[in-house]
Amino acid sequence: MKEADLEEQYARFPEIKRAEVQKFVNWIHAQPHISDRFSEGEALHFFHACRSSMEVAKQVLDINLTARTHLDEFFVNLDCERSETRRAMKTVSIVPLPEVTPKGYRVIIGKLDDLNASNYNFADVMKLYCMIFDFWMYEDGIQPGHIIVIDLKGVSLGHVARIGLLQMKKFLYYLQEAAAIRLIGFHFINIVPFMDKILAIMTPFMKKELTSVLHMHSDLNEFYKFVPKQMLPKDYGGEEEVLIVSKEIYYKKLLDNRKEMLEFETRHQVNEKLRPGKAKTVSDIFGIEGNFKKLDID
Repeated sequence: MKEADLEEQYARFPEIKRAEVQKFVNWIHAQPHISDRFSEGEALHFFHACRSSMEVAKQVLDINLTARTHLDEFFVNLDCERSETRRAMKTVSIVPLPEVTPKGYRVIIGKLDDLNASNYNFADVMKLYCMIFDFWMYEDGIQPGHIIVIDLKGVSLGHVARIGLLQMKKFLYYLQEAAAIRLIGFHFINIVPFMDKILAIMTPFMKKELTSVLHMHSDLNEFYKFVPKQMLPKDYGGEEEVLIVSKEIYYKKLLDNRKEMLEFETRHQVNEKLRPGKAKTVSDIFGIEGNFKKLDID
């Protein structure tokens, strides 16, 4: 697990002043509840995502680390050897593409491999998704923007019924409020007839900024206007390696760096006992957790 080269990143983004980022790092290391092993490269992601606003970067970083500490389903025990994570690896392909769009955007695709809904666990799949994304960003460095693609081929109502509303609320909260990326697009491809049921789970927790970059495609030719055909895997008419092969390569990287990922987890959590002022709980983030039922599918 090799962190992206700092000099190269600053060269690509000359508008980011390293002296300012180092001030941000000094502030981070002065916070008693944040790990003093948090690196300049990791801080750079937040500074870039927040368009070089020091105060916004401080707020988003604290929201991020606090969320990662309390959202156990997605960010605690990032051990890729856990049986639940291994099962998720068999259930889905989550693959960052090697090339970039004409505007320099990076793209990640997720799709089902095992169509048996009884093997699908939303929280475990999203934990794997976050692990892949973290690993990718750590090695890839800051980018002009990111595009998330979800392929719905093979998704059934049985899969949708296994998505908890509170889990969806938590994940979309993290994506919108805490993720250190510039999200340029969120695309569903090969959409299903019951798309309205999927949107019914998501839209109550989506802000207008996320809604504005949400796209749904039944025709891949429309999708190619956002992500050029040639940079996609052969599965989608492109020139890159088929997704199932790329998946095995990327998952092996994750497994080979198991220790580093567990260290990454500890650096990206807060110690609430050391937080200045009042310690935060999950209720401070989401309010009192109610008994959210899974969506009833007619």
